[in-house]
Amino acid sequence: MKSVKDYIRTIVDFPHEGIMFRDVTTLFADPRGFRMAIDQMLHPYAGMQIDKVVGLEARGFILGGAIAHQLTVGFVPIRKKGKLPGAVISQAYTLEYGEAVMEMHDDAIKAGERILVVDDLLATGGTAAAGIKLIERLGGEIVSTSFIIDLPELGGRKVLEDMGMDVHVLCEFEGA
Repeated sequence: MKSVKDYIRTIVDFPHEGIMFRDVTTLFADPRGFRMAIDQMLHPYAGMQIDKVVGLEARGFILGGAIAHQLTVGFVPIRKKGKLPGAVISQAYTLEYGEAVMEMHDDAIKAGERILVVDDLLATGGTAAAGIKLIERLGGEIVSTSFIIDLPELGGRKVLEDMGMDVHVLCEFEGA
């Protein structure tokens, strides 16, 4: 039987030489693979109170929307700077190859709401940490973080765990 990892392809030297890009679009395109990933991402949270799912741009939107639908809760996107209309809060962070700013609407989460944060890949943890800081600034309580892939060598899991986060991943790949 295939695992989630079996549906993910690796593209060598993308977006830069030396990078092994873990491409989840092949997982998303396969109905069995996609269903398996969503079911496995949901499993640890069976019976838990979750008020909203937050997805990190951009593949986290695909996963977050599907998970929010299954949980019958709202979905909140955290986007790159300048993509959201209306009043937003911002958080700068460092990427593997530069800096960026993430934003979310300043009224997307109410204080005390229980939040599940999802994305496809955990690398250095910078994007997820920025999202977590935005959620916490609005008073959201993060129940857990969930990812399809962890790249352990890049240390993102430790970054999130050092922030007090619960981290779930479906599979790991060695290398960057």
